[in-house]
Amino acid sequence: MNILFVCSRNNWRSPTAETIYKNVSGINAKSAGTEPSARIKINTRLIDWAEIIFVMEKKHKVRLIEKFPEHLSDTPIIILDIPDEYKFMDPELIEHIKASVSPHLEAGI
Repeated sequence: MNILFVCSRNNWRSPTAETIYKNVSGINAKSAGTEPSARIKINTRLIDWAEIIFVMEKKHKVRLIEKFPEHLSDTPIIILDIPDEYKFMDPELIEHIKASVSPHLEAGI
């Protein structure tokens, strides 16, 4: 399953999620950001690759739908509600990501 994690600048939240899931069997994980200053910027190639997209905040989903409406018609976008208040690989962030993402993966979405 190809999973894309999205935050604003692709510095802390989405790279942490990618790191958590990139070595899980059966999962291919990548991350990107919605801001022009993002380390890895979201693009149509990443969106088309993804089977499911997890965004950290509602604003990220809105930005994706506004910018890439024709590429998102069949791709589920899940809002994790994780605020931008953590550093990369913060233990609390890791737990929050796992608790938010796991139910969706277990449900087979």
